[in-house]
Parts: sequence; C-alpha cells; structure tokens
Amino acid sequence: MKFRIKVAKRTEACRSCGFCEDYACPSPGTCAGCGACRLACPYEAVFLEEREAWETVTIKVNGGKVEVPARTTVMEALKQLGYRFSPLPEKDSIHAPCMVGGCWSCAVMIDGELRPSCVTPVREAMNVETEIPDGVEALRLVHGFMGHTVGGVGTPWWLKGLSRYIEAACFACGCNLRCPQCQNWTTTYCGKEEPMTPKMAAETMTQLRRWTGVDRMAISGGESTLNRRWLTAYVGRLKKLNPDPEARIHVDTNATLLTPDYIDELIKAGMTDIGPDLKGLKLETFMEVTGLKNKVLALKLLENSWRALKYLVDNYWGKIFIGVGVPYNPSLISL
Repeated sequence: MKFRIKVAKRTEACRSCGFCEDYACPSPGTCAGCGACRLACPYEAVFLEEREAWETVTIKVNGGKVEVPARTTVMEALKQLGYRFSPLPEKDSIHAPCMVGGCWSCAVMIDGELRPSCVTPVREAMNVETEIPDGVEALRLVHGFMGHTVGGVGTPWWLKGLSRYIEAACFACGCNLRCPQCQNWTTTYCGKEEPMTPKMAAETMTQLRRWTGVDRMAISGGESTLNRRWLTAYVGRLKKLNPDPEARIHVDTNATLLTPDYIDELIKAGMTDIGPDLKGLKLETFMEVTGLKNKVLALKLLENSWRALKYLVDNYWGKIFIGVGVPYNPSLISL
C-alpha cells in the first residue's frame, strides 16, 4: 500500500517573523505536515507539498497493528486507514474544527493519554484508541486570564465604557474560521501551550473574579464552542464554584456550531449571557469576513449561526442576556 505525506514549505512571501514556529508548529525541526503553520501564517507564505512516503512505522489502532507513514500526524494516519474527520460535529466522524491543536475536539487516546490527533506526530509502537473512555476529562488550550475593561459581544452595553474592570475573561484557543482581520490571532492559532481541564479553568476564573471584584466571568476565543464536552463541563463547574445570584457566566461565540440541544445544555449548566458574533447575512459577505474558501462549508456555518440566534431569541429572550454582534467594517458590509 502506498502512503502519502505532507511537508510544509515556505514561499518568497515569508518575512521570517517567527510566528509559525513560536505559536503554531508543534514539532519544529521535524515536520509532520499538520498544516498548523500554513493556517497561522499572517502572510500566507506557507504551503503543504504532498509527496510519497518512503518510511513507515507500525502503530496499534483500536487494538490492531497497522503500518502507517512516518512523519505524519495521527489524524492523517487515521484518515489513510479509513477513519473520517469533519469540521462539523457529524455522526460517524471525529470532529476536527480548528486544525492547529488548540481546541482538542479531535483528541484521541494516545498511549493512555488524551492528545490532539491533528498535530500529534505518529511514532513507532504508538497505541491509539479513537474512543475516549468514561471518566477521562476533556482538555483544551485556554489562556489570557485577565480583568477586562472592554467586554465582549455578550457584555451589556451599559457596562461598556466604564473606567474599571467589568469582567474576568479568558480565551479558548483554536477557531473554525479564518478571519483575516482577527484581533486574537495568537489565540486562534495557538497550539503549543499546556491544556486545561474544565476544573482547572473554572478554579482559575473563580480566583480571578475574586481578585478583580466583578460578577461577570467571560470566555471568548478563538472560538469557545469548538469542544462541546469541555465547554459544558467548564460552565457547569464555574456555576458550582460561583453559586451566588450575582454571578454571570458569559460565552462569546461565532454561533456557527451551536444547535438547540447545545444551547439548552449550556444554559442548563449555568450560562447566563451569550454573545453570538455573526459574520454576515449573505454568503459572499460571510466568506469575505471569515476567510473560508469552501463554499459548501461556509453556507452550512452561516445558516447554522442564524438558526442558533433565532432559537435563542424564540426560547430564551428575557431569560438570559443575548448580545448580537455584526460586521462593522464598511468595506465588508456593503457586499
């Protein structure tokens, strides 16, 4: 059986800024073709060259020994073995929305530990289990815990502009969109930090709330909703640690992956405020703002974001705070 691998290459557009190596590349010096550097490069100066694999390694997948190409990721190896990955949470596939190792939604068990399949290189004798056992806590990269004076989309307007902290905030790494104007680039394309469990993140946020003296606790991104198991557990844990009626749990999101049952689950867990940051009304605008090239995927995400907003308004208006964001760049909204 012939295998193919991908290798990252730089073009003349590279400015040697170091962003790809400092923030994105999980294995500098030994390219596994994950493509995180290509997605993260602000100058679009990286491409993936496909070539035939000359070396192989033997790993175990769900109990069976298989031969896979060396110098590739667990995800790519699994794909070549017939496993399906999708940017959408679909049945019979592994959800892989960010592709930079930030959200850990694509995580599988590797040698008994949860690891992101999209950026983890294969190695000889590796043991991979695609089913996550009960009791294994979800993980994802979260950083930037800070007092916030500005707020986000889901922050009530009457709090903005105050010359003091109005929220305690953190930022979930990884995103399913590629907005060229992203203001949180180092969060969206970060895949190299240590992950946090929902418990760790909730405890850190609770301590930050006490230090800043605020009632509002916000999570933004990147995109906060990519790892559903992690986010719902985090919101639930945060609610238990902050049972007082003044506590507000705020989720900012692009809403592209929210479904009615996901929304219900978050609200049941304790979410009190949500900020759907919609990227456009027309498909052309949405693709321009988000940087997505796949028209079919873009249409699904666009339509789902508006369905999510409608469900929120129809079912939770007056019960939770709903703050809606829309594009405001005049060169984009005229499309």
